[in-house]
Amino acid sequence: MDLLDASIIPEEACSVKQEAREFAKEHIEPNAEEYFERGEYPWEIVEKGMEAGLVGQSISEEYGGRGLSLSEMLAIAEEFYRADAGIALSLQLAEFGTNILEKHGNDEQKDEYLRPVAANEQISGLAVSEPDTGSDMAGMSTSAEKQGEEWVLNGEKYWVGNGVEADWMTVYAKTGDDPDNRYGNYSVFIVPTDAPGYEAEHIPEKMCYRASKQAHITFNDCRIPEENLIGTQGAGFYMIAEFFNHGRTVVAGHGLGLAAAAIEEASSFVHDREAFGRTVDEFQAVQHDLSDMRLEFESARALAWRAVDKVETNDNAGYWAALAKTRATEAATECAELGMQLHGGRSVLEENKISRVYRDARVPVIYEGANPIQRNLIYRQAER
Repeated sequence: MDLLDASIIPEEACSVKQEAREFAKEHIEPNAEEYFERGEYPWEIVEKGMEAGLVGQSISEEYGGRGLSLSEMLAIAEEFYRADAGIALSLQLAEFGTNILEKHGNDEQKDEYLRPVAANEQISGLAVSEPDTGSDMAGMSTSAEKQGEEWVLNGEKYWVGNGVEADWMTVYAKTGDDPDNRYGNYSVFIVPTDAPGYEAEHIPEKMCYRASKQAHITFNDCRIPEENLIGTQGAGFYMIAEFFNHGRTVVAGHGLGLAAAAIEEASSFVHDREAFGRTVDEFQAVQHDLSDMRLEFESARALAWRAVDKVETNDNAGYWAALAKTRATEAATECAELGMQLHGGRSVLEENKISRVYRDARVPVIYEGANPIQRNLIYRQAER
């Protein structure tokens, strides 16, 4: 069974897809259960990913990366997330936010901050969500005030990948207060994690994605140089929205990998288990469940790979990214639910991968914009 076959993907992504598959088989799958139990950041595996050229490599060749395309990043995501979502997220978040800096930053910023990430000497992160505000990007309260030749940040950020581990963060903060221009009140900054006034701590243990660490960041008169503003003041909302079009398309790969894992686990279990004198897969109800899982997965995968081209060519990118993210992540939850059902009572045992897939599948429907928000975007951006 090869659910994640290469027949549907562009030729340019086939090579890196195979790299990711081999890496996942050697380094992620054998360690997934252990890291889930320990709940620790998988530094050793991240370092192996760096050595393999699979971490921090969407950065362009100009700044030392491989310049991996969106289709290549989606191909990697499929393979990594089939193996384990928590470790996969840690691997992919090691360069989070760099796309924003590469597109909107100046040459000096790119040289100073992108090159070390591409060289795997540093890791980055992106801080947008807040304790009381998740999907409303025009409702964030963390502020950045200009004082002389510095910006002074105050506020909190929550659910921040690499908030503790990163060397620097891309931070979304409020720089204006115009009630008639909600979307023009925000800017984006580079914030080194050793800046005075930056404090971060891991969010207490989660039921899922245990090998990925999220942080609660507090900015208490956190001072950064004025040159750490990325792009134009007041353009932050639009920078982040554009970035999420690419991010949500990759998140579709998170869902596809999880859905594939659920199907593989369920299929293997019912074909090896006997009841009432025959293998469980011989029952029609079981066959229908497995068929439904395939329907969910295959339709989601076809949509995701169609969306890649639309987003890369900026052809109503927000619409297609929202479609792909929503469809694929919900396919993951549906496949995980059916997989649990087909495993029966054994589904609740942590030693069975399906139980981890079931927990993990609940997360991508929330991050990078919860799916109800994606439905808003789909409706608003659909052609009429």
